[in-house]
Amino acid sequence: MIKNSPHKQIIYWLLTGCFLVYVMLVVGCITRLTHSGLSITDWSVMGTLPPMGEQSWMEHFTKYQQSPEFKIINNSMSLNEFKNIFWWEWTHRFIGRLIGFIFFGGFIYFIATKKFTKKLLIRSIILLCVGALQGLVGWWMVKSGLVKNPNVSHYRLATHLITALTAFAFSFWFALEIIYETPQGKQEPNESKKLFGLTLITFVALIFQIIYGAFVAGLKAGLIYSTWPKMGDEWFPSDTILMTDSFIHNFTANPAGVQFVHRTFAWIVVILIATLWIRSNKLKLNASQYKGVSWLIYLTTIQIILGIFTLLYTVPVLLGVLHQTVAFLLVVAFLFLLFQFTRKNSSIGV
Repeated sequence: MIKNSPHKQIIYWLLTGCFLVYVMLVVGCITRLTHSGLSITDWSVMGTLPPMGEQSWMEHFTKYQQSPEFKIINNSMSLNEFKNIFWWEWTHRFIGRLIGFIFFGGFIYFIATKKFTKKLLIRSIILLCVGALQGLVGWWMVKSGLVKNPNVSHYRLATHLITALTAFAFSFWFALEIIYETPQGKQEPNESKKLFGLTLITFVALIFQIIYGAFVAGLKAGLIYSTWPKMGDEWFPSDTILMTDSFIHNFTANPAGVQFVHRTFAWIVVILIATLWIRSNKLKLNASQYKGVSWLIYLTTIQIILGIFTLLYTVPVLLGVLHQTVAFLLVVAFLFLLFQFTRKNSSIGV
């Protein structure tokens, strides 16, 4: 379908952006798990070149030594150890700027060559705004760990993750609209519309679960209660609720409470996806819709297994990255399925 589209270049532009957002999420996950996110204490829209010599390295290291993280946690860190964390954060920021360059450069090119329709132009402007917001949120998040407390706010971390997924969702959805803009095949009754509401509810539940995954990461809540299915020796540990704090605080800022919500709500998402699968078997779906539902089942099964082992092994980098990757792929599968359920022509496969 892409090869025959008159907007082939725009589709590749959007899908390239989608892939780079995924790469940035992976590098961001590694940056967080290696505690590298606060290694660069300044911010520039255009970015800076990496250190090219020992003097340059010392200048960056000196700036880091003024940060709360170095003074409170890493005061014995050597220059070589600093280089390890610096490169992850620098790479993360570089990929972000590369995404901005590709999107803005492509935007200017398609305007100059008059390849945008009015509809595509408006949506591209929206996409650029979301991308710019993501960059600002990234610095807003890092800034929270450069003041007194050498930890970024878990609320800001969750916001950073969700804005990244929003940028991906816009890009992916726009690409799907262009790919499928010319219906082919015979028309059939679109029974799948009966599943749209349940699919949307389940997708919202998944986003809630991903937000709590960011809370777990930001509060390092995955490092406590590394047991399953119980949390320690209890299903509901006493420190899940701190009597001196508000009810909301217990389940949004208390590590034990946040882990409890994340591991419990996972099963609600599983039940919703299983319900979606059962109901889908009673309807006549096309090939694309059937594949979308099937991928939800496969990915959910893998994600539950990864989640359990990530917890049991106290969040090693590899399992943490895989766990976030599958969450990302679940978002992709949901967006694809929701798009297929909104199409007028329900008989077209991929």
